[in-house]
Amino acid sequence: PVIPCVVSQWSVWSGCAEPCKTTYRVRRRHIIQEPRNGGEACPPLEERAGCVEYWTQQGTECKQSLIPALITTGGFGKARKKRAVADGNERAGYCVEFQLVAITPGCLQSHHPYTHWMQYLREGHTVCVECQHPALDSQSLHCYGDGSGSKKNQLLHWQAVGNPRCKGTWKRIRRLDTCSCPSVHSFLFI
Repeated sequence: PVIPCVVSQWSVWSGCAEPCKTTYRVRRRHIIQEPRNGGEACPPLEERAGCVEYWTQQGTECKQSLIPALITTGGFGKARKKRAVADGNERAGYCVEFQLVAITPGCLQSHHPYTHWMQYLREGHTVCVECQHPALDSQSLHCYGDGSGSKKNQLLHWQAVGNPRCKGTWKRIRRLDTCSCPSVHSFLFI
């Protein structure tokens, strides 16, 4: 008889492959029954997902300047905030203003609908980045990559989620309770 491949359930996700850099985590499953007599082939046995680990293996916090802040459009935050309020998980967040110093050409070269917001990133502009749940760390009460603890005029790195070719540097201006930038210059820490 024709016997299809049978695989196990997925394992739990592993930790990040490397601390203090944008990398990946892995989950796996194994073959329980090999296919026979022309049975359906086995599906992929490994999946990877993007990941950033902000703590070294010794348990100390990574240096801010080594890790880019991961950002997405502020519009994503509005939908996320509505869900959090409905779930009762809303925590007070904050806003950080940055001045964009350098931007890679990759920000303008992506044409997917979910990356249109990147076209508004321009060198010299001031942008607002919100830190809100779940990116707001419950122990340190800040978002990683927000530049807290950085020296005045220190160049910090950022990367746009959804387009790894869109990244750059910025300088932290100040922390605010709420953001006041126009929506096209409002972003969100991930």
